Amino acid sequence: MTVTIYHNPACGTSRNTLAMIRQSGEEPEVIEYLKTPPSRARLVELIGALGISPRELLREKGTPYAELGLADPKWSDDELIDFMIEHPILMQRPIVVSPKGVRVCRPSELVLDLLDNPIASFVKEDGEAVTRAKG
Repeated sequence: MTVTIYHNPACGTSRNTLAMIRQSGEEPEVIEYLKTPPSRARLVELIGALGISPRELLREKGTPYAELGLADPKWSDDELIDFMIEHPILMQRPIVVSPKGVRVCRPSELVLDLLDNPIASFVKEDGEAVTRAKG
C-alpha cells in the first residue's frame, strides 16, 4: 500500500496523523507541503478526490486568509487555488492519500479508515486516547 501525507511538522494534528500511519506499519511518503507545495494540477486533483470545493480546503487560523479577504464570495475556485499555490499555509492539513481514498484528517483519527492495518488505539500528543470502533 502506498500512503502519502501532505504534512506540516509544526501541526499537532498532522504529527498525530503521521504517527498513526507509521504505527499501522506503513512508511508513508511525507510531503512537507509548506516546503514543497503541490503543483496546481496536483492541487486540483486532490480537491477533486476529496470531493470538496477549493473554498472548503481553505484554512483560516494562522494564515493570511483575513488579510487577503478570502471570505469574500467574489473569489472564483480558480482564484482560490491560485491563493493556495502562492500561500500553501492556506491549505487544511494533513491531507492523506491512500488506495482507500483521500481525506483531510482533521481530527487525526480519520486516517484510520485509509489504512490496511489501522491501529486499535492511540494516544495523541495532548493525551487524548483514540480507540478504533470495531466493525
